[in-house]
Amino acid sequence: MLKMEKRPSPSVLMSWLSPVFAVLLTVACGVILFLALGKNPVTGLSVFFIEPIKDLQGWAEVGVKVAPLLLIAVGLAICFRANVFNIGAEGQLVVGAMAGGAVGLYFDQGEGGGAMMITLVLLAGMAGGMAWAAITAFLRDRFNANEILVSLMLVYVAQLLLNYVVHGPLRDPEGFNFPQSRMLSDGYLLPNIIEGTRLHFGFALAVLASALGWLFLSRSFAGYRLQVGGMAPAAARYAGFSSRKALWTSMLLCGALAGIAGTAEVLGPIGQLTPSVSPGYGFAAIIVAYVGRLHPVGVLFSSFIMALFYIGGELSQSRLGMPNAITGVFQGILLFSLLACDVLIHYKLSWRK
Repeated sequence: MLKMEKRPSPSVLMSWLSPVFAVLLTVACGVILFLALGKNPVTGLSVFFIEPIKDLQGWAEVGVKVAPLLLIAVGLAICFRANVFNIGAEGQLVVGAMAGGAVGLYFDQGEGGGAMMITLVLLAGMAGGMAWAAITAFLRDRFNANEILVSLMLVYVAQLLLNYVVHGPLRDPEGFNFPQSRMLSDGYLLPNIIEGTRLHFGFALAVLASALGWLFLSRSFAGYRLQVGGMAPAAARYAGFSSRKALWTSMLLCGALAGIAGTAEVLGPIGQLTPSVSPGYGFAAIIVAYVGRLHPVGVLFSSFIMALFYIGGELSQSRLGMPNAITGVFQGILLFSLLACDVLIHYKLSWRK
């Protein structure tokens, strides 16, 4: 009989090598997938991993995708470290985009703008994301509701609210009845980091969030208290730490970062509020957080891999005729590969008679 036996605690090196093996396993599965679909695997992998970064324009487009993924993944890493399983970052992103977009559209009268107004819009998006995350935190704190189910269900409520506002109060009266808001003026858009590209200031905010997240978790007593309060509530109570405070702090931080990510999409590459403000960044960031080992700096590299999946999936549709589900397929393969690698570094297979 085939049984699994627990190994001794894996080393830190093995823990960090697991995502590397997961990426390599994803590539190997990609070869099999392309062969099964009758495509040249070399061409397919080139489209996914080489074409997006062959020039400066490609690097900039990858950076555009990295920005929201990294912002959300840093917040999720903090949540998961506190043992709070927030699965609703997508909803917090959507509500943040709505709040920031509404404030921007209210003040945008065709002129003005600038750094002060952009900051105000970003703060409004942050407040929107925090408010949506606070619903989950309150229900978990007050009624002990499962935060996984609550946050996930709130994603669909947020998407319905977004559909309502772009079909109703915020719809562009000159938009030929399309469900979208009017375009924001240039003074309300995030400035580009590199001229001639779409890489906007949201990327710099994401990198800053990654650095601050690392400082918070690794170099501050508040971060240490949050992790202890989440992972060992009994020990935290004995030490005078509050698991309740860990819940609220992690949820509000994650909601704030997701709200900024949504608002940066409205003020950046989109320039308006639309029903498709996010192609699923909030869900993909869950994979990013775990591939990055729930480390605010580690997610910087895993968000780059996930951004390649998004760009590569778009290119494979136009150049290879692949279905639009190809991006989600690669994301799923990466997640299952990571789970398999983590299981095998913690357990070993053995035959028992």
